[in-house]
Amino acid sequence: MRTRGTLRLATRGSALARRQAALVKEALENRRYEVELVTVETTGDQIRDELIHRLGKTGAFVRELDERVLDGDLDGAVHSMKDMPTEQPDELVTAAIPERGRPGDLLVTPDGSPLADLPDGATVGTSSLRRRAQLLSERPDLTVEPLRGNVDTRLEKLLAPALQAEHQERSEADKERKGNTGNEDFEPEYDRTVDEWFDDLSELEKQALGREVDTEYDAIVLAQAGLERSGLTHYVDTQELPTTTFVPAPGQGALAVTATDGETAREIQSAIDHPRSRVETTVERTILAELGGGCIAPIGIYAIVQGEFVHTSVTVFDRDGEESVTATRDLPIETHAEAAREFAAELADQGAAALIDTAREDADGGAAPNQEDQPEGK
Repeated sequence: MRTRGTLRLATRGSALARRQAALVKEALENRRYEVELVTVETTGDQIRDELIHRLGKTGAFVRELDERVLDGDLDGAVHSMKDMPTEQPDELVTAAIPERGRPGDLLVTPDGSPLADLPDGATVGTSSLRRRAQLLSERPDLTVEPLRGNVDTRLEKLLAPALQAEHQERSEADKERKGNTGNEDFEPEYDRTVDEWFDDLSELEKQALGREVDTEYDAIVLAQAGLERSGLTHYVDTQELPTTTFVPAPGQGALAVTATDGETAREIQSAIDHPRSRVETTVERTILAELGGGCIAPIGIYAIVQGEFVHTSVTVFDRDGEESVTATRDLPIETHAEAAREFAAELADQGAAALIDTAREDADGGAAPNQEDQPEGK
């Protein structure tokens, strides 16, 4: 029997957002809380056919949730930390950061091909400035095209062309089979009929088969944690992209529960906060805040606690991945926040500030092609 009262937590309505909120719900219920999840539609959810950089200031996917908390309607909100602005109202705190999921990115292809084996000029889908720059830095020949939608939608867009082509081939083979009924010398191209083949497809593949194809992607890039939490990993072939060259977005893989500063926030922190994940994401978000890149520049920041230090990697690119500032540093865990600020200042002096300023000018002029990818909760 639960004895600690009921917590009402806001979540976005996508399948992945609700899965992630359910993880928080379960963790709190294990600490004897009753938890009710309340779905809140956000500006980012309402505008489905625009790239994120056109949605306005940072936080298009989190503001409405936090406003419900600040208004006192709800006790807290569950976010993908990657989506959260580095600045938030004074009365709002990050009450808890549960244990972080896998922070890296995955290359998803129809046949499991690694990045190096993609054909020259291959089309890769992502709506992330960071991933775009990192891809072009590794493979300047690639064509990187925008990609939005829920995780399942993006997978369907990847799988659709090959499935539709196979369906067409099987349909034609069926017609040929029927036209040769009674011909003992005829050898059908396929052992099964097109209907038998269709019945064996997964629901994801069936949805992909009926999807209209605007862009044929040879590969797409997704956050590993988001794909794993979606429960769709076993439907596709993936390759892990190394965090050394594809440095993740700050906070990627982490969830956060925001609440107003007070007793409820302290109770949530005591119940489910994961100290190591908090230290790592604090370093990442502190550096991001100090650099001021936000959603306008291709920035990767990845921190991992190693003993008494926080090993931190940072890459700041120009839009096309041709120029970059890259650095690693072991920050003392005891003073990790202040050390992160000092590290960021050094990076700015080494050229990161100039790259970010250029990115800001491009964004102000409407030239920025995209932003950090569709949020993990989408």
